[in-house]
Amino acid sequence: MRINRTTQLLAAAVLGVALAGAGVAGPAVADDEPEQGIDVTVTIEPGAPGQVSMTVADNGGVSLQEDGSNAAARQFVGILPTVTVTDTRPPEEIPDGDFWAVVGQASEFTATSGSAPPIGPEYLGWRPRLLTDSSTGAVEAGEPVSSVISDGSGAPAVGLQGQELLVSTANSADEIGTWQVNADLILRTPTDVTAGEYHSTVTLSLFNQS
Repeated sequence: MRINRTTQLLAAAVLGVALAGAGVAGPAVADDEPEQGIDVTVTIEPGAPGQVSMTVADNGGVSLQEDGSNAAARQFVGILPTVTVTDTRPPEEIPDGDFWAVVGQASEFTATSGSAPPIGPEYLGWRPRLLTDSSTGAVEAGEPVSSVISDGSGAPAVGLQGQELLVSTANSADEIGTWQVNADLILRTPTDVTAGEYHSTVTLSLFNQS
């Protein structure tokens, strides 16, 4: 399964420096020669405000491996590459009620060859895991979501057919910094699933709302 990501750009932080000219010292000149100067100017643009951003660790995709199959389902597992969310905004400039969230949604698994029917995204679940401590508890990983073939954990058996929460904060001003999160991916299919190689895309989206 290959991982893709979609990031909504919330702000830009750009420092532009334009150097018009520069000079170095030349040979000494006689006292009676006129002095010559080279004008040196620099234009420094105002610093841009902070922003909320998301990156996904370099990866070659996720290969799910069979583990935990039983009479109820065949099960295949893997780990989502580490996702990093960074908020560099000054707390005093964050509007009341502002929050951000990263959600994920899977496409159906399609076979690379043959006439095997696709496996719907509702068969893929995940268990998000916050890798970075939240100093205030304001940043939290999303709740687990099970395949429609329940894994017995009691998690909602809806899969990733809709946007499901990976990580979020309810009030952005409560905590500023950088957090990392990943998730266990669990594909649970019917026991009579057609053999073959299948591929899906998990799309991650970062949202910020005031």
